[in-house]
Amino acid sequence: MPEPVEVLLADGFLRRQGDRTRTTARWQGAMARAALALQRAEAPWTDLRLPIAAALLERHPEVSDGELAGLVEAILPIEEAELAAAWGGAPAGR
Repeated sequence: MPEPVEVLLADGFLRRQGDRTRTTARWQGAMARAALALQRAEAPWTDLRLPIAAALLERHPEVSDGELAGLVEAILPIEEAELAAAWGGAPAGR
């Protein structure tokens, strides 16, 4: 598998904006579907990695545990920065 960020860019989950990497509407939709599925299943989650992993598995159900971990690690800080910006924190981007 190529580098995780390259996979996420190719999937349309991430985009480059100048020197920053941002999430896309496609990614935000995948996260919303994952969060809704977890809520409906009454999953007791408080860790952002769980809906991220669920959203990634929707697109890549065949990935190994190691590949999934790499994808989660790649997008987690980008998603955290996007959420912080949306909630009035620091500007998004890494």
